[in-house]
Amino acid sequence: MTAQRAGEIAHTLDLRALPPDFYANPYPVYAHLRATEPVKRMPDGSYLLTRYADLVSVYRDAESFSSDKRVEFTPKYGEGAPLLEHHTTSLVFNDPPLHTRVRKLIMGALTRRAIADMEPGLVTLVDGLLDAIEAQGGGDLVEDFASAIPVEIIGNLLGVPHADRTPLRAWSLAILGALEPRLTPEQEALGNRSVNEFSAYLKTLVAERRKRPGDPEHDVLTRLIQGEQAGETLSESELLHNCVFILNAGHETTTNLIANALVALQEWPQEKSGLLSKLKHHREDLRALEADLTLAVDEFLRFESSNQLGNRRARRDCEVGGVALPAGALVTLCIGAANRDPAQFDDPDTLRLDREPNRHLAFGLGIHQCAGLSLARLEGRIAIGRFLQRFPGYRLTANPTRGGRARFRGFLQAPFALA
Repeated sequence: MTAQRAGEIAHTLDLRALPPDFYANPYPVYAHLRATEPVKRMPDGSYLLTRYADLVSVYRDAESFSSDKRVEFTPKYGEGAPLLEHHTTSLVFNDPPLHTRVRKLIMGALTRRAIADMEPGLVTLVDGLLDAIEAQGGGDLVEDFASAIPVEIIGNLLGVPHADRTPLRAWSLAILGALEPRLTPEQEALGNRSVNEFSAYLKTLVAERRKRPGDPEHDVLTRLIQGEQAGETLSESELLHNCVFILNAGHETTTNLIANALVALQEWPQEKSGLLSKLKHHREDLRALEADLTLAVDEFLRFESSNQLGNRRARRDCEVGGVALPAGALVTLCIGAANRDPAQFDDPDTLRLDREPNRHLAFGLGIHQCAGLSLARLEGRIAIGRFLQRFPGYRLTANPTRGGRARFRGFLQAPFALA
């Protein structure tokens, strides 16, 4: 994208009506906005923030900026809509005290020890997917690999029987797709239907788990149910919708992380060669291998943030980046732009897998920082590392197809072959 074209898009930017070349590569537009209108007033009256420092200031000021989305989502979905009930009940779109109660319960099942205990099963899962890919001589990075991993991991966390997991990904994609700034009637209908179907399934699962509890140290659903008995009361609606949220939060973002990374390595062959060399050199040194892959995963997250946009609402008159915001102002946090801000990152448009420090915002910051960040890093480290060790010469066989979404940046398809 030329600088002139980036300026044209930036000047008339409307997240509800984006051109195809923005979806293909939004970063020149973000760069133009950072330089010219870092706190941009949008056509709908909201404000778009693109500087790293401004996002950090909002993330850290939960007293001034609310995550509650009822004001914003009620006109979008309509009173009584399943999507409205879900997205205004789930952890990420709520303020304390509900946010505090639910996050505490979820974090109790995502301890360092619990995540470490997941690693052997994750390795077995990934190796099984790689065996299937080898048998067929290639496949699709999204369908045959990246998307299959988080569905299984979250299914395990919630204790969803393997036979019941087939519809989980479609439900998640439909519910998250309804968060896009522009929503078609078809997307809205599918999103509402998916909330209803997923909730109906979960009611049965919850009833079974009440009769036969799992291990609360590893089973998030059992922990949420038993948390009620310990005084951390969740209504039936809160329980169901936060189970839906756990799948959604851990599914598409991790799928995007893995697929984005493996595509990016095709576009940055020197970084791929350097990482392969480290993996070979440290094959027997597990601590060094983990360190190399952790650095790489964080750089993939910075370079192509799985979640590009966040939102807040000003509780009172305040100021961000030298611009006065009135109480009630809706604010869009452009994570993808902040993670390419040259004021924070040296040479930000270059993929550097040994980048340190790397204080990216892909997981957010403050009280709403992603509760599953350690699990996401583990999934990325194991999936990307073992894929590269097994298939170092993989190559794309066609241009990958972007998802065509502004909030979640990933691919729908990325066909590849083995060398």
